[in-house]
Amino acid sequence: MLTHEQLLEAIPNCLDSTNFPELGEKYAGKVRDVYRHGSERVLITTDRISAFDRVLGLIPYKGQVLNQLSAWWFAHTADLIPNHVISVPDPNVTIAHAAEPLPVEIVVRGYITGVTKTSLWYLYEQGERQPYGIKLPDGLRKNDPLPEPIITPTTKAAQGGHDEQLTADAIVARGIVSPDLWLQMEVAALTLFARGQALARRGGLILVDTKYEMGLVNGRLTLIDEIHTPDSSRFWLADSYKPGGGILDQPVHFDKEILRQWYAERGYRGDGEPPQMSPDFVAQVAARYMAAYEKLTGQEFVPGEQPALARIRQNLHLAKR
Repeated sequence: MLTHEQLLEAIPNCLDSTNFPELGEKYAGKVRDVYRHGSERVLITTDRISAFDRVLGLIPYKGQVLNQLSAWWFAHTADLIPNHVISVPDPNVTIAHAAEPLPVEIVVRGYITGVTKTSLWYLYEQGERQPYGIKLPDGLRKNDPLPEPIITPTTKAAQGGHDEQLTADAIVARGIVSPDLWLQMEVAALTLFARGQALARRGGLILVDTKYEMGLVNGRLTLIDEIHTPDSSRFWLADSYKPGGGILDQPVHFDKEILRQWYAERGYRGDGEPPQMSPDFVAQVAARYMAAYEKLTGQEFVPGEQPALARIRQNLHLAKR
């Protein structure tokens, strides 16, 4: 893994955004730029990082970690559900089938935790015993394992807003997806989560919870977006987790929760101007992302070049289209 000094030196060269008009129409998400190109999409993962529904900074090589780790997970779950990946020709780039995103996402939770106002622990701490329509027992403590993984569906948040809390019954009653399709999504999500937990344990991590986005490609349920990355999932260092631990016994995060916690400790929860991250802290977050990649894949993270239009076009033969 890169040294702290190397990460500090890389901060000024973070990939904030891309501008490849030759690739087609562009729209930007929180952490990547997406180009529509005919029946395909070119997804370029940047170094942008967000928390509390706002873009808050840049973390060196984060985009490459997310892109390559997500590609690794897609390959290791392709037997469970089709995914949208066509190829990964560049450390920052994924070429994907153009999918019809479904208007609901699935969050699978194995533990009761979180610091945001829509997190399971926050709602439980406020006295809710049936958040998202799921009955929970009394006496749970923060970071306790749930009796079994649970699904909390949500609609996609508007920019700057929070995800809507929904129950599975509401998904069907409101006609967001059909009953049969929702059942397929639930089964796929729980199966993916079980595979994710097993592979995380192998790397010395605990997959705490995760968000899955699905869509339709030619009418077939397909996994899209990213999967089991430090931005889309919570991972704890297994050796640091103490069931029933006190406030000083918090597990070590290998995900963007380290960023949320840093802001929360300084009194910031998404409103107003956020405090500025120091270069040392930025480098620490980058190191944690890389460590997550290495623990999960068993491979050393080696940074590649920033996305280059000529190389992308050569690899995809886009110049001939």
